Amino acid sequence: MQENFSLKAYNTFGVDTKARYFTEVNSVEELIETLKLSDSTTSHYKFAEGLPLLFLGGGSNVLFTKDFEGLVIQLHLKGISEETISDNEVLVTAKAGENWHEFVMFCLNKNYGGLENLSLIPGNVGTSPMQNIGAYGTEIKDVFVSCRVLNLETLKVEEFDLEKCRFGYRDSIFKQEGKGKYVILEVSFKLTTKNHFIKTEYGAIKTELENLGIQNPSIQDVSKAVINIRQSKLPDPKVIGNAGSFFKNPTIPLAQFEDLKHKFENIQGYPNGNFVKVPAGWLIEQCGWKGKQIRNVASHQLQSLVIINATGNATGKEIFDFSTMIIESVKEKFGIELEREVNMI
Repeated sequence: MQENFSLKAYNTFGVDTKARYFTEVNSVEELIETLKLSDSTTSHYKFAEGLPLLFLGGGSNVLFTKDFEGLVIQLHLKGISEETISDNEVLVTAKAGENWHEFVMFCLNKNYGGLENLSLIPGNVGTSPMQNIGAYGTEIKDVFVSCRVLNLETLKVEEFDLEKCRFGYRDSIFKQEGKGKYVILEVSFKLTTKNHFIKTEYGAIKTELENLGIQNPSIQDVSKAVINIRQSKLPDPKVIGNAGSFFKNPTIPLAQFEDLKHKFENIQGYPNGNFVKVPAGWLIEQCGWKGKQIRNVASHQLQSLVIINATGNATGKEIFDFSTMIIESVKEKFGIELEREVNMI
């Protein structure tokens, strides 16, 4: 247990904030022992001195707006196991502390299909179900089987299947009524071993494959295309602090979209029944934020959906205030209120 611990290296924004207490756990048993220091008389477990708890994975989807006056537990749970389901299916289970992209590469090296479109997404496996991570036409829910979680009230391990997780767009039970009640320990995915379903129709994958001279892509080719696309327009958190896409793409009623189309002929949208998903990046760019910098914070010059710690010296509050200005300007111009995808602490 360490006191006044700097979290600068534990969040991809690189915000220099401190945790009053910090510890790392390497097994479920260590995690339970640490939590037994907590006060079980309250509905939510608290540290012995009555301070709150925060579980940290890769720190890729969090913004610390101030010091954390409690105990931060980093989940360093490691391990990957495989179980053959059928001639064409395999169940792959990864512990929560496994790096997501490294896990995807592990699967691709085994020729397991289903995760290739999710290559190069930052973070750890344990946080992937929380917001149902997705990219280029694929979401976690498409290959998810179950996850094992620790109930923080009972300190018992439970299993959540696909239905129980109630996945939505960048959403799950773990962001709603289950928030703060469970810790994800491991996640199991059903992947294909030979008859792979190749998804190339979303985004710029087809174009990138053409640039690579590939006509009949493998899952490895799709992964390479996705990596090239992401690297061409998204900043590397190891080089410049960011948390990837900062905002969700808003979904608005079809009628509202049609009204906006009369005013903004070039507005982009992806219809889904009586609703339309509008790219948040396009809205932000139309409001003049692309590449704009205010003091230590900026909107990335290649992808306005990404907010960056431009100087490396930004505070969490500066980044939060910058995002608020973006939200207000988009609402004023389009009548659409953007929702932050990053968790605020």
